Amino acid sequence: MTALYADLGRIRYGPAWAIQRRLQRLREEGRVSDVILVLEHEPVITIGRAGRGEHILATRDELDRAGVEVVAIERGGDVTYHGPGQLVLYPILDLRERGKDLHLYVRDLEEIMIRVARSVGVEAVRRTGFPGVWHDRGKLGAVGIHVRNWITMHGLALNVDLAPDGFRWIVPCGIAGAQAVSLSDIVGHPVPMGGARDAARTAVADVLGVELVPALEEEIAEWRSESPIG
Repeated sequence: MTALYADLGRIRYGPAWAIQRRLQRLREEGRVSDVILVLEHEPVITIGRAGRGEHILATRDELDRAGVEVVAIERGGDVTYHGPGQLVLYPILDLRERGKDLHLYVRDLEEIMIRVARSVGVEAVRRTGFPGVWHDRGKLGAVGIHVRNWITMHGLALNVDLAPDGFRWIVPCGIAGAQAVSLSDIVGHPVPMGGARDAARTAVADVLGVELVPALEEEIAEWRSESPIG
């Protein structure tokens, strides 16, 4: 089984969301294979279907001054933050070819983050009832997905070396008292994003059982051609 692997670099949330939604349609129609998008976002707070406005602690003026967008989206979960220094993977997969098992898919996303963390000597763990991965010092990575006709979008976000750490503006995932932590916080020195991306690529191939094929520049340009949402 093969999947396209596309590195979008650092990108605003709206254009990345538009690409996901377009690919989800194309995958459902059988016009593309599975696709793995890897990227970093410009600072943004996203609110999932279970999100509550009071879990955003900063005022709109404060967020505007900091250049932080706020976007309500269709993924599951509550409020989270994305920004530079956070590794984001958005798999566009056909789960009809993977047993239609959402619980297994979420565990696979967690396993990918666990393996990336292990590549820099950090042991991340799961916590029952709280999707994502954790360390004794806080939450390392989040999982939030949306599935339509068994085609996935959204995915995972692993804190590698946040700058700035925008989790101070929210209650992470709506969990009172939860603290977010990054790999660099735990190891005590900067963790290069390039190394994290390489480790993620290996983990994706192994965990999802796919051969990753780099997407062509013209393919990515076509995905970008649709106007951003929001």
